[in-house]
Amino acid sequence: MPNLKARAAATVVLLSTTLAACGGDGSKDSKAEDVSAQKLSWKDCPAPAASEGGGEAPSPLPGGAKWQCATMKAPLDWDKPKGDTIDIALIRAASSGGKDRRIGSLVFNFGGPGGSGVTTLPAFGEDYAKLRTRYDLVSFDPRGVGRSAGVRCEDDKQLDTYFQQDSTPDDGAERTKLVDNVKGFNGACEKNSGEVLPHVRTTDAARDMDLMRQVLGDDKLHYFGISYGTELGGVYAHLFPKRVGRAVFDAVVDPTETAEEGSLGQAEGFQRALDNYAKDCTSKVEDCPVGDTEKDVKDRIAKLLEDLDAKPLPAIAPRKLTQTAATNGIAQALYSADFWPYLTEGLDEAYDGDGKILMTLSDAMNGRNQDGTYSNIQAANISINCADDKARYTPEYVEQKLPAFREASPLFGDYLAWGMVGCTDWAVDGAAEHPDVSAQAAPPIVVIGNTGDPATPYEGAKKMADALGEDVGVELTYKGQGHGAYDSKNKCVRNAVDGYLLDGTVPKEGTVCS
Repeated sequence: MPNLKARAAATVVLLSTTLAACGGDGSKDSKAEDVSAQKLSWKDCPAPAASEGGGEAPSPLPGGAKWQCATMKAPLDWDKPKGDTIDIALIRAASSGGKDRRIGSLVFNFGGPGGSGVTTLPAFGEDYAKLRTRYDLVSFDPRGVGRSAGVRCEDDKQLDTYFQQDSTPDDGAERTKLVDNVKGFNGACEKNSGEVLPHVRTTDAARDMDLMRQVLGDDKLHYFGISYGTELGGVYAHLFPKRVGRAVFDAVVDPTETAEEGSLGQAEGFQRALDNYAKDCTSKVEDCPVGDTEKDVKDRIAKLLEDLDAKPLPAIAPRKLTQTAATNGIAQALYSADFWPYLTEGLDEAYDGDGKILMTLSDAMNGRNQDGTYSNIQAANISINCADDKARYTPEYVEQKLPAFREASPLFGDYLAWGMVGCTDWAVDGAAEHPDVSAQAAPPIVVIGNTGDPATPYEGAKKMADALGEDVGVELTYKGQGHGAYDSKNKCVRNAVDGYLLDGTVPKEGTVCS
């Protein structure tokens, strides 16, 4: 079922640009003798597979530089480093600043978990042009994602049905149906990808990144993590503190929370973002088409969702806009203030009986391509989360927690609470209650919190900075809206991040940008 945990630019970008991807075929390969000695063969990138989001091959960068792709071999099981291997798909844009200025590679993870880095990095390539003056820009499909041994669960037709289900049951029959649907999805993951599922934990991906550092020829891992990418970066820093180079965490996951606490925090975060949207819409000079006051906007949205529970709207035939799809679409639009106009238009049209825009937003969240195929972002998301998170919540437990979730968010509370049953019948045990990111021996890591972030609430930045250790986590605050800070193009944030990554100048602890 829909899972909002730490969704990032990897899904938001689907709404605004054509993506491209590259990499290996994700198949299990032969035995590896010493994967750290392998040489990467960089070639022009092909068009992405459907599992990576579809689209065309990435366009050249300004100035004509081309994106290059390669495949790295990594052990399927890091406890058996000379056993079977899998392919890890990589993409890079070579440094534009010349050999004398080049620092090394700057590795990006854009979050999810489940987002394809080889599709997302080219979409944001121009935003990182300044960083490319001193780094090769590099990203990858983490294991379980896209072409990196991508997890497969249900097929496209089954997923259309799965994402139409009622994910906020009102009675025992609806609850049973939801639980049965989740069991069916999870069973399909085990059937189609059972060999990979035990090996997609964040600790496995962190070890892949250290292998990547070696085969890229870098003594240190220079890193830019966004959303879930901050959790991955924190785990890497814990495992390999002395190998951390210059690192930035943006849109920060709270590493101290359990899965339940994270879901409850997101309920509060999305409600806060909805409040901010309603305030913005009704404060404009022209009339807000979806409500006269902030309360009116939220009341009308709640009434729309209530009506959709009984009678879905025509949307993208043959599918209709259900209550779940509408909630999903609204949440997707709250990831970025740039998409608030689409939310306004979508709500306005839904009130007139047309659900196409909200359905399109929901499709972006779920990784549905225009041709009806799906990327594997949801399959990878649930696989990585369930492999990481030890907790297994029963329907009875969720019902006990509904009042707290509804208090946190009248609109999103039920939706996020019931999302906790996603791992209940998972085939692989979860690793821990929360990740260990303590990294006392690491150099400074810049940790950026956004006060208006719905998916990774602002409070998580301080928790991450503290957990990394004294003199390691350096917190910077951005007073803004949306998921993440650097791509807001705020000059203060950009200058602080660029100054650290390019020149090694650590921002002053407690810096505030607005």
